[in-house]
Order: sequence, then structure tokens, then C-alpha cells
Amino acid sequence: MLRRPMPASYRTLATFCLLLLAPLSPAAAQDTSDAPRALRFNWTRDGIITGTAGVLWLSSESVFKDNLAPAQCRWCDRAPDGTDRLNRLDRWGRGIAGSTEASRKRADTWSNIIGFAGLPLGLLGTQYAVGRSSGASTEFFAQDATIMVQSAVLASVANQAVKFAVGRERPFVHVLPEAEKGLTEHPTDNNLSFYSGHTNLAFSLAVSAGTVAAMRGYKHQAVIWGVGLPLAASVGLLRMGADKHYLSDVLTGAVLGTAFGVAVPLLLHSRVDDTSPATTRASSVSLNPMVGTQMVGLSGAF
Repeated sequence: MLRRPMPASYRTLATFCLLLLAPLSPAAAQDTSDAPRALRFNWTRDGIITGTAGVLWLSSESVFKDNLAPAQCRWCDRAPDGTDRLNRLDRWGRGIAGSTEASRKRADTWSNIIGFAGLPLGLLGTQYAVGRSSGASTEFFAQDATIMVQSAVLASVANQAVKFAVGRERPFVHVLPEAEKGLTEHPTDNNLSFYSGHTNLAFSLAVSAGTVAAMRGYKHQAVIWGVGLPLAASVGLLRMGADKHYLSDVLTGAVLGTAFGVAVPLLLHSRVDDTSPATTRASSVSLNPMVGTQMVGLSGAF
């Protein structure tokens, strides 16, 4: 029996994920020491940041969505006369969407299962196992998990703000007659296509886990990338299969989720023993008499 070849759209997104993995390779961040490295972390500060961002994200999704979500699309991919103006990339990418309502619903269900349960639990389990194999303490794992959640909720708050502001019509809504667009299962969700929140969340979790493992110097950190990135990519593919997002929505979600997954650990949780001058010099100030004058000079190290 001849096997049906993989659609070109799937191959393209898979290639994108492999290219994404290459520049994020943690080899350069590894340390010659076997002991995991300590990161800058403060439970009070990071608890406030993570908790506040989490509340903002969850409340914008469950409490304020009806008021914040645009009732009409602002980015409609149509001309004023109704002519379809969907770009070629997204038109081509819609080949991934399921051909039947049942297949689209199945893809939607699996994107939720993997994105909100399978990927987070799989990453946490892998992070714990990889950390323990390198001698990391339970305290380190608790910090790692918090940094992952922190990256995800900050990325999600940014995603919600863009979604509400842009108001792009979802693919499955785009093809409906105008009279039927208000009859969808969740009308307030009709115009929140850009950019994919599921993909953004998945990549922020996967990349932050890998970045933290690289900064710690875990010996088997490659396992985290190997588990996280394919699962994150599958979430994006499933969102397209469900006809909830265009290819450009998913790619943008992957890029920005990756950006938060790298930036949050690096900017907020640098290594404690970082040898860069900016982080190792103690602050000091001294007043020194200036020879031949009645003035003093101010000098210091900051």
C-alpha cells in the first residue's frame, strides 16, 4: 500500500523548528564544572512578577474577554467590497486544516491536551530528571519550574494584548457567510487569530526550560530541547489543523514565545557567579584630595 506523502506545509514547519533549534544550542553555555550553577532568584520578587502576570492573563481570558475582544474584525483579510485578500502564505498553509468538522475538532482537542497538559508536565518531568542527574537540589528544580511559568505567563500577557488590539479574523470564521459569523460556538473568540496563544505558550515553556538548563550547566540538557521543541511544534500544527490559526499566526507565536523563553531567564535570572564586570564589581565611592588645590575628587566603582 502506498503511503500518502507528508503535506508540504508539515515539512515546512518541521524544518522551521529544526532551524530554530540550531541557534539555541546550549553548547556555548556549558561549564567545565560538574556542579549545577546557581541563578539569581528571589522568591518574593519572582512570586510577585509571576503571580501578577498570571492573574492578568487568566482574568483577561476568563473574566474580561467579552469586553476586551473586538466584536468585529480589524484585520479581516478582505477588501471593502468583500473580495478575499488572504495572503499566499496563509492560503497555502490552510492546506493543513482538517477537511471535516470532526477532524478539526479532534485537532482542537489535542492541541489543548498537549499544550496545557502534555507539554508542561512532560517538560517539568524532564527538567527534574535532567537536573537530578546533574546533582541539582529540589530547590533548584522549584526555581526552574517557577522561571518556566514566569516566562510563559509574561509571554501570554503580551499575546493577549496583541490579540485584542489586532483583532484578526480566525480562518474558520473568514470562510463563513457574514450572517453566520455571529452564530459560532464562541463569538467573542472569532477575531483573536493573531498570534497563536497556544503556540506562544508552548514555545515559551520549551525554550525557557532549555535555556535554564543551559545556564545551570545540566549534563543532559539536550534531552529537554529534544522533548520540548517537537511537542511545541506539534501544538502549532494542531492549531492549524483545527483551522483556528493561519501559518503566520503560528510562526509568530513560535518566534515570540521563543524570545520570551530566552529573554526572561537571561535578563531576570543570570548566573550568580557571572564573571562579567557589570555583575562582579562591588559598588564603592571615595573622596580623594586633589594635589595643589583645595578640592576633592570623587571616584568609585559601580
